[in-house]
Amino acid sequence: MPPFKDEHVLIIAPGSQTTLAQLGLPESFTPARLRISTRMFPAEKSGEWEPLKVREKKIKRTSAVGPSSGDHGGDTRMENAPEGEAPEIEEDTVYEEDPTTDEDAVYPLVDGRVVNWSCFFALLTHVYNTLSPPFHTAILVIAQPAWTEQDHETLTQFFFEKFKTPAFCLMDSALAVCYAYGVPSATIVDVGYGKCDITAVNDFLINYLGRGVAVPGCGGEGMTQRLLEHLEPKGFTKDMCEQLKKSNICEILLPNTPLPDEVVTEETVTNPAAAASTGINGSAAGHRGSITTQSVLPRGPGIGTEAGDEDQDRDGRDGEDNDGVLDVASIVASGKTSEFLAKKEREKAEKAAAKKAAADAATAPKPIRLPNSQRIKAILHYDERRSLDDFNSNGKRSNGTEETTNGNEPKRQKTPEPIDGTDPSSVTRKEEKRRNRGTALFVRKDVEVGTERFKAVDNGILDHIADSIHRCVLSVSEIGKRSELWDSLIIIGNGSKVRGFRDALLATLTAKYLISPSSATIFTSELPSNFSTPLATGANTPLPQPHGPMSQSQTPLSLHHGPSGGVNPLLLAATTASNPTLAPPPSIAAQHAQMQLQNFHNLQHSGHGQTPTSIKTIKIPEYFSEWKDVGVEEAAFLGAQVASKVVFIVDGGISKGFMSRSEYNELGPQGIHEFGL
Repeated sequence: MPPFKDEHVLIIAPGSQTTLAQLGLPESFTPARLRISTRMFPAEKSGEWEPLKVREKKIKRTSAVGPSSGDHGGDTRMENAPEGEAPEIEEDTVYEEDPTTDEDAVYPLVDGRVVNWSCFFALLTHVYNTLSPPFHTAILVIAQPAWTEQDHETLTQFFFEKFKTPAFCLMDSALAVCYAYGVPSATIVDVGYGKCDITAVNDFLINYLGRGVAVPGCGGEGMTQRLLEHLEPKGFTKDMCEQLKKSNICEILLPNTPLPDEVVTEETVTNPAAAASTGINGSAAGHRGSITTQSVLPRGPGIGTEAGDEDQDRDGRDGEDNDGVLDVASIVASGKTSEFLAKKEREKAEKAAAKKAAADAATAPKPIRLPNSQRIKAILHYDERRSLDDFNSNGKRSNGTEETTNGNEPKRQKTPEPIDGTDPSSVTRKEEKRRNRGTALFVRKDVEVGTERFKAVDNGILDHIADSIHRCVLSVSEIGKRSELWDSLIIIGNGSKVRGFRDALLATLTAKYLISPSSATIFTSELPSNFSTPLATGANTPLPQPHGPMSQSQTPLSLHHGPSGGVNPLLLAATTASNPTLAPPPSIAAQHAQMQLQNFHNLQHSGHGQTPTSIKTIKIPEYFSEWKDVGVEEAAFLGAQVASKVVFIVDGGISKGFMSRSEYNELGPQGIHEFGL
């Protein structure tokens, strides 16, 4: 029987901005059920913390009043109070929680490092009390790469002393990602809020040498600051840039991709039927400029068109009365019968030509909608946070008019068309009421953004991350494993959610470090299969010494050149490849030395470890159906669930995957280094 059940496992994953937690392991692993902000607010007492901002509010009320002894027409007054004196006003203090504000918030984790232990302990206590696990509950905490051994000991002591947990495990976030993807070796790139962590894992062992720990300025906050630098002169705030980064119009283009030129393109016909009948190239308001450029009126019919109104010149028509009935007698009496018939034929021909033109325009191909990367401008829909002071008692904005800005000047927002007879104002009020929480209100606004939305990483963020990945892979001592690490690249983290980030990072790595397989074998492809790759024979090139004893007559140079003395081995191989009989018979000592050198080269130069010949990313297994919609950016939490199932339930502590209460009492907090995955 396993020591713990599935419902008695608590997983906590602290992050710089968001902390994930979950009690119990479901049958099919799901995303975290509890998501809270990694922040706390100072309480009234020094050293204490609150999970939400507590505001003090004064409420005014008047003292109790009652009716007088006589009838005063329904009026009330203060008893025993002189006439004309105002009633006494009292103030009561009420405390309210504001869940939307960040005012006075303290974040205990900065770039993955613990900067305020008191606040961090209060946060962990708040998470534990919110989930309220039973007493016999094992706890697994996902450790940040920036945490030191002393930090691990401090956390171990806190959980055992504070919550009396029977079992505790610390798991590195990079190792948890490998458990989620089901691979023993991988290069994990975790793009967080203000930093990026790069880790090479080889056979479930973390390579600490050369590990990129908390690379500064390469997270999502760095992208937001870069957008703010470009858009702040146009009136954008940091909150607007943050929402722009999370929207689908912000995109990171591939390296050397030109931005769309800000030129006026030719107008395309978006509504052929309207163009055939009215002469307007489109039905939208932005296409009406073509009428002035053509200096012609719309074809009509209608007032102010070429055809004119149907009733405008009806009185002047020949041969028709006021009811539109053809008067044959008047036509014959006027003596203009032939002219009238010719006019009718012309009208029939014009109507037939107009119908044919409309049919041809309707069958014309519609213009293709440009992708976001080729559009010069796009509209950002963002939510502006406002306090209740900006609204009156009726819930309407005090300024009375909703305005949007395009970066330079404000303009009145267009009222949307009613859908299915629904009042648009009621829909807007319902949407605003749904978003409004606490003491703040959020108003939906629109703003126009230009090509600045493509410049979130134009300050070298991708190059910095690519250099860190290259150094991390080169630090792996086993050269033969480096190619496997290049082919097992995993990019996670909420900072990588920006559209096009993964493709742009792969393109940067390919452009800087990838070499083609053909160039890697440019020298060895012309040599015989039984001939090892020779070393350079220059005077300044250091030559490796063969293993084993060497006679006095055998010099290192003769060992490299074999029986031919000072002959270039490339020249010798080229001349003897087609006719092996020309090669002199080698001696036994030369053959033995050649085998030793070949083994030495294979040991020292197995594969191309300096530069990769292929760079690939791997995908998460498809049987985690609950993670398909939310994405794999938080795959470390999925790996923590897999590891908890293995460590606490399947293994049961046989492999020392967790530290028990008795082992803590015996070894103390320092014993946590002997346990873990």
